[in-house]
Amino acid sequence: MRAYRGRVVAALAALTVSAGTSLVFGLVLRRLVDRGFTGGDASVLDDVLLAGVGLVALIAVASFARFYLVTWLGERVVADLRKAAFDHALTLDTFYFETAKAGSLVAQLTADTTLLQSVVSTALPIALRNGLILTGGIVMLLATSPRLTLFALLAVPIVVGSIVVLGRRVRKQSRALQDRIADLGGAVEESLGAIRTVQAFGHEPHASRNFARVVTATFDAATRYALSRAGLNAFVILIVFGAIGLLLWRGGHDVVAGRITGGDLFAFIFYSGLVAGAVGALSEVATDLQRAAGATDRLFELLATEPSIRAPAAPHVLPVPAIGTVAFDDVSFRYPSRPDLPALEHLSFHVARGETVALVGPSGAGKSTVLQLLLRFYDPQSGRVLLDGVDVRDADPHDVRSRLAIVPQDPVVFSADAWTNIRYGRPDATDEAVLAAARAAHADEFLRALPEGYSTFLGERGVRLSGGQKQRIAIARAILRDPAVLLLDEATSALDSESERAVHQALETLMRGRTTLVIAHRLSTIQSADRIIVLDHGKLVEVGVHTDLVRMNGLYSRLAALQFDTGAGIVQ
Repeated sequence: MRAYRGRVVAALAALTVSAGTSLVFGLVLRRLVDRGFTGGDASVLDDVLLAGVGLVALIAVASFARFYLVTWLGERVVADLRKAAFDHALTLDTFYFETAKAGSLVAQLTADTTLLQSVVSTALPIALRNGLILTGGIVMLLATSPRLTLFALLAVPIVVGSIVVLGRRVRKQSRALQDRIADLGGAVEESLGAIRTVQAFGHEPHASRNFARVVTATFDAATRYALSRAGLNAFVILIVFGAIGLLLWRGGHDVVAGRITGGDLFAFIFYSGLVAGAVGALSEVATDLQRAAGATDRLFELLATEPSIRAPAAPHVLPVPAIGTVAFDDVSFRYPSRPDLPALEHLSFHVARGETVALVGPSGAGKSTVLQLLLRFYDPQSGRVLLDGVDVRDADPHDVRSRLAIVPQDPVVFSADAWTNIRYGRPDATDEAVLAAARAAHADEFLRALPEGYSTFLGERGVRLSGGQKQRIAIARAILRDPAVLLLDEATSALDSESERAVHQALETLMRGRTTLVIAHRLSTIQSADRIIVLDHGKLVEVGVHTDLVRMNGLYSRLAALQFDTGAGIVQ
């Protein structure tokens, strides 16, 4: 809120005027009773009416200013906080997203920040206003009758103690409730995000039962939270209004004994009511703050999470223009989530500028791991990954990735039109450049056939496109990026034979004169490679061209024989 000091000061001023004016009413009431009712002066009634109208008008104006300013502050602060949290989440490494639940992240950016918005725009102003009324009310009580005030203050330690003790339980239950809400979001995201798979396997009853369990757990957590909060409120109300009853009894005796006037007692009860209301409101706000504290804990956990992949303090500058060389120097790596299972062991190879190298091996051999280390999604435990002669750990990750483009096996299509999806490779690209990339990827024909052409919304995760069409969108994106090093992760896996021929033509044009790492999927891709690196259990076991590797009767030869025998056209 520090960035908006002016509005904060204005809101506090309006809040102070509103609270202070409320306290003046007690003086007006005392004058009304002692001089108007008891003194029999009818003119006092007119003065009180005019004073009351003026006070009400002032409270109305101050309340309007307070409500608008604090609401603006709440929305503005939460908008800033959401952006800060989202921007921070974008910097976190791949391992964080492997272990974090998507629903939990969504809850942190939506539900948790909404709770904080309610604190800034509602709970905090209520706390400040009632804090002022509480302080001013106690001062006015002391000025009216110190004896009754001391009697009333006996209840304060009991109320404050109950708020502190019971409030801890409220906070704990609030945190548990926010966690269950995050689980709820995760369950929705997981099932509805894969609705076709759910329906294809007839998994709807199971998904429904699983969601019902999460809903029940959320309901139980909400019930426990409501019970804790209701218990706190009920206890505070019992103490506060019980104390007011005792004050009426004690004050009545003082009026009869002549120690105070009827106006004093009337004003005292008025201020007691203000103080009691302030205490009650503060206890209510305390539970809101406890709940928000639970949300804040979760949000600050996200903001406090430090990415393991970051730019060094003084990053090495990659050579300009880009060269396009890649090298793995004695690289060993284990995934953080599977520390006992080596993904790569002492892997060394070099890819020259403009060379096309295919990576082949059975599932789990480490092929995709090579690409992930080159993209610096992870850092190896030992050895070096070099791009243009620079260890990628010594360079800025953004600079490293700006020289690479990947066409993944499972292409990502965003909830937007084709212009936006292809331009993801280069946001500042012109329409002509986008069209040229689409034509090169053989995507232009089917994109123009869509209802609104390139401006057609492609659906959530590209649901309106076939697998092959999504793949060609990804290839167009890579073509537009014009990288120094091209990474093809089984890029033709989702294509039929006709589409594959068309895309191979586009890829051959794209790969010409460009360094390319290909995770081999079909023999046509492997045979066109300058070199084939065969991996098995993270180790390099064979290197050569297709014909030489077949004659070696090793792992590659067995994989190739399996392909020919099955007729599937696939090397796993």
